[in-house]
Amino acid sequence: MEKYQNYLKEILIPEDELQSRIAELGKEISKDYEGSQQMLLVCILRGAVMFLTDLCRHIHVPHAMDFMAISSYGAGNRNSTGMVRITMDLNTNIYDKDVLIVEDIIDSGNTLSYVLDLLSTRKPRSLNICTLLDKAERREVEVPIRYTGFEIPNKFVFGYGLDLDEYYRNLPFIGVVDLDKYSG
Repeated sequence: MEKYQNYLKEILIPEDELQSRIAELGKEISKDYEGSQQMLLVCILRGAVMFLTDLCRHIHVPHAMDFMAISSYGAGNRNSTGMVRITMDLNTNIYDKDVLIVEDIIDSGNTLSYVLDLLSTRKPRSLNICTLLDKAERREVEVPIRYTGFEIPNKFVFGYGLDLDEYYRNLPFIGVVDLDKYSG
């Protein structure tokens, strides 16, 4: 794989803006979940790992973490296939817990709608979504997002957990892919 600069059209959200907004989200979540005895952050792998790691440092309510892996995108495919499958389920029983799903990006809403339906059958006390990026203009299925980092336009983005053919998740910013240079 080449250097990321070869595919970068623009930096959509620089590192300082990301970190500032994540700190704000952490404060808001801490306030809303104050008094929760059983808060569980559920990270949707792999894209949300960086977001979860930074976000949880700003949540000052005791919480546990667990992970789910969901497949709805193919390699090099920037659009959801509409087919959703769980490739790794939770290890934690979420019955009567305050569950906050932590996601990197929501576009069509198909994946999160599926996850919400599945997890709600397990009878959590509460079930909410926190997404770093909301690509609302691509929404096919409405999902109730409680916390949003940034609403973004319908652009192909990568960095800060979001991959470009499984690479560049480590970038500290959100960049827009130059589609004239990327054929993926």
